Amino acid sequence: MVAFFCFKLLLLSEILSMFFSSKIISNYKPKRLAVKLNSKGEQFVVQGHPWVFSDNIIKINTDARSGDLAIIFSKNKNRVVGLGLYDGNSPIRIKMLHSSHEKAEINAAFFQSKIEVAYEKRQSLFETNTNSYRLLFGENDGFPGLIADVYASVLVVKIYSEIWLPYLESIISSLQQISEAKTVVIRLSRSLEKSKLHQLKNGEVVFGTLENEVVEFVEHGVNFSANVIKGHKTGYFLDHRANRKQVGEWSKGKTVLDVFSYAGGFSVHALANGAKEVTSLDISKQALEIALENGKLNDYSGIHRIIAGDAFSELKNLIKNKVTFDVVVIDPPSFAKQASEIDLAKKKYAQLADLGAKLTAKNGLLVLASCSSRVLSQVFFDINNYVLASSHRNYKVILKTGHDIDHPIAFPEGAYLKCGYYRFFN
Repeated sequence: MVAFFCFKLLLLSEILSMFFSSKIISNYKPKRLAVKLNSKGEQFVVQGHPWVFSDNIIKINTDARSGDLAIIFSKNKNRVVGLGLYDGNSPIRIKMLHSSHEKAEINAAFFQSKIEVAYEKRQSLFETNTNSYRLLFGENDGFPGLIADVYASVLVVKIYSEIWLPYLESIISSLQQISEAKTVVIRLSRSLEKSKLHQLKNGEVVFGTLENEVVEFVEHGVNFSANVIKGHKTGYFLDHRANRKQVGEWSKGKTVLDVFSYAGGFSVHALANGAKEVTSLDISKQALEIALENGKLNDYSGIHRIIAGDAFSELKNLIKNKVTFDVVVIDPPSFAKQASEIDLAKKKYAQLADLGAKLTAKNGLLVLASCSSRVLSQVFFDINNYVLASSHRNYKVILKTGHDIDHPIAFPEGAYLKCGYYRFFN
Protein backbone atom coordinates (compact mmCIF):
# COMPACT_ATOMS: atom_id res chain seq x y z
CA MET A 1 0.00 0.00 0.00
CA VAL A 2 2.82 2.40 0.93
CA ALA A 3 4.64 1.53 -2.28
CA PHE A 4 1.51 2.28 -4.32
CA PHE A 5 1.05 5.63 -2.55
CA CYS A 6 4.64 6.63 -3.26
CA PHE A 7 4.24 5.55 -6.89
CA LYS A 8 1.10 7.70 -7.15
CA LEU A 9 2.97 10.75 -5.82
CA LEU A 10 5.86 10.11 -8.19
CA LEU A 11 3.48 9.82 -11.14
CA LEU A 12 1.74 13.07 -10.19
CA SER A 13 5.09 14.82 -9.86
CA GLU A 14 6.13 13.60 -13.31
CA ILE A 15 2.85 14.81 -14.86
CA LEU A 16 3.24 18.25 -13.32
CA SER A 17 6.91 18.33 -14.24
CA MET A 18 6.13 17.69 -17.91
CA PHE A 19 3.52 20.46 -17.88
CA PHE A 20 5.61 23.09 -16.15
CA SER A 21 8.76 22.36 -18.12
CA SER A 22 6.91 23.64 -21.17
CA LYS A 23 5.45 26.63 -19.35
CA ILE A 24 8.23 28.20 -17.32
CA ILE A 25 10.63 29.83 -19.75
CA SER A 26 13.53 30.20 -17.36
CA ASN A 27 15.23 27.20 -15.78
CA TYR A 28 16.68 29.64 -13.27
CA LYS A 29 17.92 27.91 -10.13
CA PRO A 30 17.55 30.19 -7.10
CA LYS A 31 20.77 31.42 -5.47
CA ARG A 32 21.47 31.78 -1.78
CA LEU A 33 21.74 35.41 -0.68
CA ALA A 34 23.57 36.60 2.43
CA VAL A 35 21.46 39.40 3.95
CA LYS A 36 21.91 41.75 6.88
CA LEU A 37 19.22 44.11 8.13
CA ASN A 38 19.12 47.23 10.26
CA SER A 39 18.00 46.88 13.87
CA LYS A 40 14.34 47.55 13.07
CA GLY A 41 14.22 44.98 10.30
CA GLU A 42 16.01 42.35 12.33
CA GLN A 43 13.65 42.90 15.25
CA PHE A 44 10.64 42.24 13.02
CA VAL A 45 12.21 39.04 11.67
CA VAL A 46 13.04 37.74 15.13
CA GLN A 47 9.47 38.45 16.23
CA GLY A 48 8.18 36.35 13.32
CA HIS A 49 6.85 39.12 11.08
CA PRO A 50 6.67 37.88 7.45
CA TRP A 51 7.73 41.11 5.71
CA VAL A 52 11.14 42.74 5.22
CA PHE A 53 11.00 46.10 3.44
CA SER A 54 13.75 47.33 1.13
CA ASP A 55 14.75 50.17 3.46
CA ASN A 56 15.47 47.62 6.23
CA ILE A 57 18.21 45.92 4.18
CA ILE A 58 21.77 47.13 4.73
CA LYS A 59 23.67 44.34 2.95
CA ILE A 60 22.68 41.95 0.15
CA ASN A 61 24.13 40.43 -3.04
CA THR A 62 24.04 42.84 -5.98
CA ASP A 63 22.87 40.16 -8.43
CA ALA A 64 19.78 39.16 -6.42
CA ARG A 65 16.78 37.95 -8.45
CA SER A 66 13.19 37.19 -7.51
CA GLY A 67 12.92 33.72 -6.03
CA ASP A 68 16.43 33.68 -4.56
CA LEU A 69 16.69 32.34 -1.02
CA ALA A 70 17.53 35.17 1.38
CA ILE A 71 19.52 33.98 4.40
CA ILE A 72 19.26 36.67 7.04
CA PHE A 73 22.16 36.97 9.45
CA SER A 74 22.09 38.72 12.79
CA LYS A 75 23.55 42.23 12.60
CA ASN A 76 25.96 41.81 15.50
CA LYS A 77 26.43 38.04 15.55
CA ASN A 78 27.19 35.81 12.61
CA ARG A 79 24.14 33.56 13.08
CA VAL A 80 21.08 32.95 10.92
CA VAL A 81 17.84 34.47 12.25
CA GLY A 82 15.56 33.82 9.30
CA LEU A 83 15.02 32.57 5.75
CA GLY A 84 12.91 34.17 3.06
CA LEU A 85 12.41 34.65 -0.68
CA TYR A 86 13.76 37.74 -2.42
CA ASP A 87 11.22 39.77 -4.40
CA GLY A 88 12.81 42.35 -6.67
CA ASN A 89 9.44 43.74 -7.78
CA SER A 90 8.02 44.68 -4.41
CA PRO A 91 8.84 47.18 -1.64
CA ILE A 92 8.41 44.13 0.61
CA ARG A 93 11.78 42.94 -0.66
CA ILE A 94 11.96 39.70 1.33
CA LYS A 95 8.94 37.48 2.02
CA MET A 96 9.77 35.40 5.08
CA LEU A 97 9.43 31.62 5.15
CA HIS A 98 11.17 30.72 8.38
CA SER A 99 12.06 32.80 11.43
CA SER A 100 13.78 30.67 14.03
CA HIS A 101 17.16 29.72 15.40
CA GLU A 102 16.37 26.16 14.36
CA LYS A 103 17.91 25.10 11.08
CA ALA A 104 15.65 24.58 8.06
CA GLU A 105 16.20 23.65 4.44
CA ILE A 106 13.86 25.25 1.92
CA ASN A 107 12.86 22.39 -0.33
CA ALA A 108 9.83 20.31 -1.34
CA ALA A 109 9.71 18.59 2.06
CA PHE A 110 9.72 21.99 3.82
CA PHE A 111 6.70 23.20 1.83
CA GLN A 112 4.95 19.83 2.18
CA SER A 113 5.24 20.08 5.97
CA LYS A 114 3.77 23.60 6.01
CA ILE A 115 0.86 22.49 3.83
CA GLU A 116 0.15 19.57 6.18
CA VAL A 117 0.11 21.97 9.17
CA ALA A 118 -2.30 24.28 7.32
CA TYR A 119 -4.58 21.37 6.48
CA GLU A 120 -4.69 20.27 10.12
CA LYS A 121 -5.82 23.74 11.19
CA ARG A 122 -8.96 23.33 9.03
CA GLN A 123 -10.01 19.97 10.49
CA SER A 124 -13.04 21.23 12.43
CA LEU A 125 -14.43 22.80 9.25
CA PHE A 126 -14.17 19.46 7.44
CA GLU A 127 -16.48 17.95 10.05
CA THR A 128 -19.34 20.18 8.84
CA ASN A 129 -21.36 19.86 5.63
CA THR A 130 -18.82 22.01 3.78
CA ASN A 131 -16.52 21.10 0.87
CA SER A 132 -15.11 24.56 0.10
CA TYR A 133 -12.26 26.09 2.05
CA ARG A 134 -9.06 28.11 1.91
CA LEU A 135 -6.17 25.66 2.21
CA LEU A 136 -3.42 28.29 2.14
CA PHE A 137 -3.92 31.85 3.37
CA GLY A 138 -0.73 33.55 2.17
CA GLU A 139 1.63 34.80 4.86
CA ASN A 140 -0.63 33.50 7.60
CA ASP A 141 0.15 29.92 6.56
CA GLY A 142 3.76 30.61 5.64
CA PHE A 143 3.21 31.18 1.90
CA PRO A 144 3.47 34.95 1.30
CA GLY A 145 1.84 35.94 -1.96
CA LEU A 146 0.16 32.58 -2.57
CA ILE A 147 -3.46 31.52 -2.01
CA ALA A 148 -5.02 28.07 -2.44
CA ASP A 149 -8.79 27.58 -2.35
CA VAL A 150 -10.70 24.32 -2.75
CA TYR A 151 -14.17 24.15 -4.31
CA ALA A 152 -15.43 20.56 -4.09
CA SER A 153 -12.92 18.64 -6.25
CA VAL A 154 -11.31 21.73 -7.84
CA LEU A 155 -8.20 23.36 -6.37
CA VAL A 156 -7.56 26.98 -7.39
CA VAL A 157 -4.06 28.33 -6.73
CA LYS A 158 -3.63 32.10 -7.05
CA ILE A 159 -0.11 33.48 -7.27
CA TYR A 160 0.79 37.11 -6.62
CA SER A 161 4.58 37.07 -6.98
CA GLU A 162 7.36 35.71 -9.21
CA ILE A 163 9.11 34.37 -6.10
CA TRP A 164 7.05 31.18 -6.33
CA LEU A 165 7.84 30.25 -9.93
CA PRO A 166 10.93 28.10 -9.11
CA TYR A 167 9.00 26.22 -6.41
CA LEU A 168 5.56 25.93 -7.99
CA GLU A 169 5.80 22.38 -9.26
CA SER A 170 6.42 20.74 -5.88
CA ILE A 171 3.98 23.01 -4.03
CA ILE A 172 1.12 22.26 -6.41
CA SER A 173 1.91 18.56 -6.22
CA SER A 174 1.64 18.69 -2.40
CA LEU A 175 -1.54 20.79 -2.49
CA GLN A 176 -3.21 18.41 -4.92
CA GLN A 177 -2.18 15.41 -2.88
CA ILE A 178 -3.50 16.64 0.46
CA SER A 179 -6.73 18.16 -0.93
CA GLU A 180 -7.33 15.16 -3.22
CA ALA A 181 -8.39 17.61 -5.92
CA LYS A 182 -9.18 16.14 -9.33
CA THR A 183 -8.51 19.45 -11.07
CA VAL A 184 -5.99 22.24 -10.44
CA VAL A 185 -6.46 25.75 -11.85
CA ILE A 186 -3.83 28.50 -11.79
CA ARG A 187 -4.91 32.11 -11.28
CA LEU A 188 -2.41 34.96 -11.65
CA SER A 189 -2.36 38.49 -10.29
CA ARG A 190 -2.36 41.25 -12.89
CA SER A 191 1.31 42.00 -12.31
CA LEU A 192 2.25 38.33 -12.66
CA GLU A 193 0.28 38.02 -15.89
CA LYS A 194 2.73 40.55 -17.35
CA SER A 195 5.82 38.65 -16.16
CA LYS A 196 8.13 37.27 -18.85
CA LEU A 197 9.51 34.51 -16.62
CA HIS A 198 6.73 32.05 -17.41
CA GLN A 199 4.16 31.08 -20.03
CA LEU A 200 1.30 30.35 -17.64
CA LYS A 201 -2.08 31.84 -18.44
CA ASN A 202 -4.55 33.13 -15.89
CA GLY A 203 -7.26 30.51 -15.45
CA GLU A 204 -5.21 27.70 -16.96
CA VAL A 205 -5.92 24.10 -15.95
CA VAL A 206 -2.58 22.55 -14.99
CA PHE A 207 -3.83 19.21 -13.67
CA GLY A 208 -6.86 17.11 -14.56
CA THR A 209 -9.75 18.44 -16.62
CA LEU A 210 -12.41 21.08 -16.06
CA GLU A 211 -15.72 20.34 -17.77
CA ASN A 212 -17.36 23.57 -16.61
CA GLU A 213 -15.68 26.73 -15.35
CA VAL A 214 -18.64 27.19 -12.97
CA VAL A 215 -18.05 24.77 -10.09
CA GLU A 216 -20.74 23.86 -7.58
CA PHE A 217 -19.85 23.42 -3.91
CA VAL A 218 -21.45 23.28 -0.47
CA GLU A 219 -21.13 25.70 2.45
CA HIS A 220 -22.70 24.51 5.72
CA GLY A 221 -25.35 22.62 3.79
CA VAL A 222 -26.13 25.50 1.41
CA ASN A 223 -25.34 25.08 -2.30
CA PHE A 224 -23.28 27.64 -4.21
CA SER A 225 -21.25 27.96 -7.38
CA ALA A 226 -18.04 29.76 -8.30
CA ASN A 227 -16.53 30.63 -11.66
CA VAL A 228 -12.97 29.45 -11.00
CA ILE A 229 -11.67 30.87 -14.30
CA LYS A 230 -13.21 34.35 -14.47
CA GLY A 231 -14.58 35.04 -10.99
CA HIS A 232 -13.01 37.55 -8.58
CA LYS A 233 -9.91 36.29 -6.73
CA THR A 234 -10.29 32.50 -6.97
CA GLY A 235 -13.99 32.65 -7.84
CA TYR A 236 -15.68 33.33 -4.50
CA PHE A 237 -15.10 34.92 -1.09
CA LEU A 238 -14.76 32.21 1.55
CA ASP A 239 -13.78 34.40 4.51
CA HIS A 240 -17.37 35.34 5.48
CA ARG A 241 -18.58 31.74 5.64
CA ALA A 242 -19.32 31.72 9.39
CA ASN A 243 -21.07 35.12 9.17
CA ARG A 244 -23.22 33.94 6.26
CA LYS A 245 -24.27 30.91 8.28
CA GLN A 246 -25.11 33.11 11.27
CA VAL A 247 -27.15 35.59 9.23
CA GLY A 248 -29.00 32.70 7.62
CA GLU A 249 -29.97 31.25 10.99
CA TRP A 250 -31.35 34.63 12.11
CA SER A 251 -33.30 35.26 8.89
CA LYS A 252 -36.14 32.75 9.14
CA GLY A 253 -39.42 34.48 8.33
CA LYS A 254 -37.62 37.83 7.90
CA THR A 255 -37.15 40.39 5.14
CA VAL A 256 -33.46 40.74 4.32
CA LEU A 257 -31.34 43.30 2.47
CA ASP A 258 -27.89 42.13 1.29
CA VAL A 259 -25.81 45.16 0.24
CA PHE A 260 -22.70 44.65 -1.93
CA SER A 261 -24.09 41.15 -2.38
CA TYR A 262 -21.77 39.99 -5.18
CA ALA A 263 -22.72 36.32 -5.77
CA GLY A 264 -25.36 36.42 -3.05
CA GLY A 265 -23.55 34.77 -0.16
CA PHE A 266 -25.68 36.25 2.62
CA SER A 267 -28.79 36.29 0.41
CA VAL A 268 -28.66 32.59 -0.41
CA HIS A 269 -28.07 31.53 3.20
CA ALA A 270 -31.04 33.67 4.23
CA LEU A 271 -33.30 32.13 1.55
CA ALA A 272 -32.16 28.59 2.36
CA ASN A 273 -33.00 29.22 6.02
CA GLY A 274 -36.56 30.37 5.36
CA ALA A 275 -36.34 34.13 4.83
CA LYS A 276 -39.63 35.61 3.63
CA GLU A 277 -38.08 38.04 1.17
CA VAL A 278 -34.47 38.80 0.23
CA THR A 279 -33.14 41.76 -1.78
CA SER A 280 -29.63 41.51 -3.24
CA LEU A 281 -28.04 44.86 -4.10
CA ASP A 282 -24.86 45.16 -6.15
CA ILE A 283 -23.44 47.43 -8.82
CA SER A 284 -22.69 44.43 -11.05
CA LYS A 285 -25.64 43.00 -12.99
CA GLN A 286 -23.53 39.95 -13.81
CA ALA A 287 -22.90 39.30 -10.10
CA LEU A 288 -26.62 39.62 -9.38
CA GLU A 289 -27.39 37.03 -12.06
CA ILE A 290 -24.97 34.68 -10.30
CA ALA A 291 -26.72 35.43 -7.00
CA LEU A 292 -30.06 34.45 -8.53
CA GLU A 293 -28.58 31.23 -9.94
CA ASN A 294 -26.96 30.38 -6.60
CA GLY A 295 -30.32 30.81 -4.93
CA LYS A 296 -31.90 28.36 -7.37
CA LEU A 297 -29.39 25.69 -6.36
CA ASN A 298 -31.35 25.42 -3.10
CA ASP A 299 -34.96 24.82 -2.12
CA TYR A 300 -36.61 27.98 -0.81
CA SER A 301 -40.07 29.51 -0.68
CA GLY A 302 -39.20 33.17 -0.20
CA ILE A 303 -38.94 35.92 -2.82
CA HIS A 304 -35.52 36.89 -4.20
CA ARG A 305 -35.34 40.42 -5.57
CA ILE A 306 -32.33 42.22 -7.05
CA ILE A 307 -31.30 45.87 -7.32
CA ALA A 308 -28.47 46.84 -9.68
CA GLY A 309 -26.79 50.14 -8.92
CA ASP A 310 -24.47 52.17 -6.73
CA ALA A 311 -25.04 51.09 -3.13
CA PHE A 312 -25.00 54.58 -1.61
CA SER A 313 -27.51 55.92 -4.14
CA GLU A 314 -29.80 52.90 -4.00
CA LEU A 315 -29.85 52.87 -0.19
CA LYS A 316 -30.88 56.53 -0.19
CA ASN A 317 -33.68 55.71 -2.65
CA LEU A 318 -34.96 52.94 -0.38
CA ILE A 319 -34.93 55.32 2.60
CA LYS A 320 -36.75 57.95 0.53
CA ASN A 321 -39.43 55.38 -0.22
CA LYS A 322 -39.65 54.49 3.48
CA VAL A 323 -38.65 50.86 2.95
CA THR A 324 -37.23 48.91 5.89
CA PHE A 325 -35.94 45.39 6.41
CA ASP A 326 -35.79 43.02 9.38
CA VAL A 327 -32.16 42.16 8.59
CA VAL A 328 -29.72 44.48 6.79
CA VAL A 329 -26.24 43.22 5.85
CA ILE A 330 -23.66 45.71 4.51
CA ASP A 331 -20.40 44.10 3.41
CA PRO A 332 -18.52 46.52 1.11
CA PRO A 333 -15.25 45.92 -0.75
CA SER A 334 -12.06 47.34 0.69
CA PHE A 335 -12.21 51.12 0.88
CA ALA A 336 -8.57 51.61 1.91
CA LYS A 337 -6.09 49.77 -0.28
CA GLN A 338 -3.56 52.55 0.35
CA ALA A 339 -2.70 54.53 3.47
CA SER A 340 -3.86 57.72 1.74
CA GLU A 341 -7.40 56.30 1.50
CA ILE A 342 -7.91 55.60 5.22
CA ASP A 343 -9.71 58.86 6.08
CA LEU A 344 -12.08 58.52 3.13
CA ALA A 345 -12.73 54.90 4.08
CA LYS A 346 -13.74 55.95 7.60
CA LYS A 347 -16.22 58.44 6.17
CA LYS A 348 -17.72 55.77 3.89
CA TYR A 349 -18.10 53.32 6.79
CA ALA A 350 -19.84 56.04 8.80
CA GLN A 351 -22.19 56.75 5.88
CA LEU A 352 -23.06 53.07 5.51
CA ALA A 353 -23.73 52.67 9.24
CA ASP A 354 -26.08 55.66 9.09
CA LEU A 355 -27.89 54.40 5.98
CA GLY A 356 -28.11 50.90 7.42
CA ALA A 357 -29.66 52.14 10.66
CA LYS A 358 -32.33 54.02 8.74
CA LEU A 359 -33.18 50.90 6.73
CA THR A 360 -33.37 48.51 9.68
CA ALA A 361 -36.87 47.90 11.01
CA LYS A 362 -37.94 47.99 14.67
CA ASN A 363 -36.37 45.06 16.52
CA GLY A 364 -34.31 44.51 13.39
CA LEU A 365 -30.71 43.37 12.94
CA LEU A 366 -27.99 45.44 11.25
CA VAL A 367 -24.79 43.65 10.23
CA LEU A 368 -21.83 45.86 9.30
CA ALA A 369 -18.58 44.44 7.92
CA SER A 370 -15.20 45.69 6.74
CA CYS A 371 -12.39 43.99 4.83
CA SER A 372 -10.05 47.03 4.87
CA SER A 373 -6.94 45.87 6.73
CA ARG A 374 -5.74 49.47 7.05
CA VAL A 375 -8.83 50.37 9.07
CA LEU A 376 -8.19 48.62 12.36
CA SER A 377 -10.89 46.56 14.04
CA GLN A 378 -11.33 48.87 17.04
CA VAL A 379 -11.51 51.92 14.77
CA PHE A 380 -14.22 50.29 12.67
CA PHE A 381 -16.32 49.31 15.67
CA ASP A 382 -15.87 52.76 17.22
CA ILE A 383 -17.18 54.38 14.02
CA ASN A 384 -20.24 52.13 14.07
CA ASN A 385 -20.95 52.80 17.74
CA TYR A 386 -20.62 56.56 17.31
CA VAL A 387 -22.97 56.66 14.31
CA LEU A 388 -25.56 54.31 15.79
CA ALA A 389 -25.54 56.17 19.12
CA SER A 390 -26.23 59.36 17.17
CA SER A 391 -29.24 57.76 15.47
CA HIS A 392 -31.28 58.04 18.68
CA ARG A 393 -32.23 54.38 18.40
CA ASN A 394 -31.75 51.90 21.23
CA TYR A 395 -29.46 49.11 20.14
CA LYS A 396 -27.21 46.41 21.50
CA VAL A 397 -24.03 44.88 20.08
CA ILE A 398 -24.85 41.18 20.10
CA LEU A 399 -21.82 39.80 18.27
CA LYS A 400 -18.42 40.75 16.89
CA THR A 401 -16.60 38.37 14.57
CA GLY A 402 -13.50 38.11 12.42
CA HIS A 403 -12.06 35.50 10.09
CA ASP A 404 -13.37 31.98 9.74
CA ILE A 405 -11.15 29.07 10.76
CA ASP A 406 -9.62 28.63 7.29
CA HIS A 407 -8.33 32.22 7.43
CA PRO A 408 -5.96 32.03 10.43
CA ILE A 409 -4.14 35.16 11.57
CA ALA A 410 -0.39 34.92 12.12
CA PHE A 411 0.58 38.62 12.20
CA PRO A 412 -1.28 41.92 12.84
CA GLU A 413 -1.60 43.01 9.20
CA GLY A 414 -3.04 39.60 8.34
CA ALA A 415 -6.26 40.48 10.18
CA TYR A 416 -8.50 42.39 7.81
CA LEU A 417 -12.05 41.09 8.32
CA LYS A 418 -14.32 42.40 11.07
CA CYS A 419 -18.06 42.17 11.42
CA GLY A 420 -20.49 43.65 13.96
CA TYR A 421 -24.08 42.59 14.66
CA TYR A 422 -26.35 45.34 16.04
CA ARG A 423 -29.87 44.63 17.35
CA PHE A 424 -32.30 47.57 17.48
CA PHE A 425 -35.13 47.83 19.99
CA ASN A 426 -37.07 50.77 18.55
